[in-house]
Amino acid sequence: MPAEGTVSIRIPSDPKHLYLMRRLVQEVSLAHGFPEDEVRRIVLAMDEACTNVIRYAYDEEPNESIDIEARPLEDGLQFTVIDYGRKPDPAAIAPRALEEIRPGGLGTHFIQMVMDEVRYDTSPVRGTRLCLVKHRKSSSKPDEKA
Repeated sequence: MPAEGTVSIRIPSDPKHLYLMRRLVQEVSLAHGFPEDEVRRIVLAMDEACTNVIRYAYDEEPNESIDIEARPLEDGLQFTVIDYGRKPDPAAIAPRALEEIRPGGLGTHFIQMVMDEVRYDTSPVRGTRLCLVKHRKSSSKPDEKA
């Protein structure tokens, strides 16, 4: 059962439907107090995650399903991207070194730069659950004295 305040959608694995996910992520992030510049980065990270599902889990088959959940946390949001396709090779989802000059392969690096936590759960019988957490930044660090 979803946690209170969780919003979820299911979209087809066709890139033309990613605008639905982007809109959900944008609106939920704004509603939970993230500044617009941070919201843009969160939306791009989620777009990259869903694009990777389409490319690698579903081999660009447009008639599969991607479930997206946005769950409020006390200090931010948790996004979950769920697919029912091919499980990723752990070596393939690790970000490559930035020194390697070649096209592509920076999506997972970007996701990890934007999000505070990134966890892949490949334990379901089919597919993968990607959990992405973003915390709101406070104006001062907890260990700083005012």
